[in-house]
Amino acid sequence: MAKMISPADMMTSVSDSMKERTGKTLEEWVAAVQSTGIDPLDQKAVRNWLKEQGVLQNTQWAIADAAARAAGWERPSVEGYIDSQYQGEKALLRPIFDTLREIIEGLGDDVNVEGRGGYTPFVRRRQFAAVQASTKMRVDLGLRFKQAPDSALLSTSSLPGQSTHKLGLTSPEQITDEVRELIRLAYQQNG
Repeated sequence: MAKMISPADMMTSVSDSMKERTGKTLEEWVAAVQSTGIDPLDQKAVRNWLKEQGVLQNTQWAIADAAARAAGWERPSVEGYIDSQYQGEKALLRPIFDTLREIIEGLGDDVNVEGRGGYTPFVRRRQFAAVQASTKMRVDLGLRFKQAPDSALLSTSSLPGQSTHKLGLTSPEQITDEVRELIRLAYQQNG
């Protein structure tokens, strides 16, 4: 089985080769971001500026993250990310997420939950499911298939996450045996 690479390991890898690829170290890029006057907590603005400088996408993310941390930002925990997705108008969707999470994590000890700002990915060897509170009334379950099953519940979609298909849910009662089977198939195909 392939070894999972942690976000910290990825950051170290990108940082170690940054001077060679961009001509500047991570620390030099952080200083450059700070000198622009762009709010380092506005990750999109920082990444857009870095893109204008010719910095490639993965390196943009690493620099923007480091600049935000230098400004005092701390990455939320996985639970912190999840809690932020299901607050306010979307708080009523939390039971759908919790039910899906229980099903997905129950598939095996090799399922990892990761934190993201807009959705929650579930990873085995690679991401096979993602759950997103898409509207105040609907949660989207994204599934990644190598070979998609024939199901009227599925629509082709590249979001949320690395999905190839998704289905919308408006209540925990819509999580039927067919939905459970679709989740299990995505898990099996990505292990």
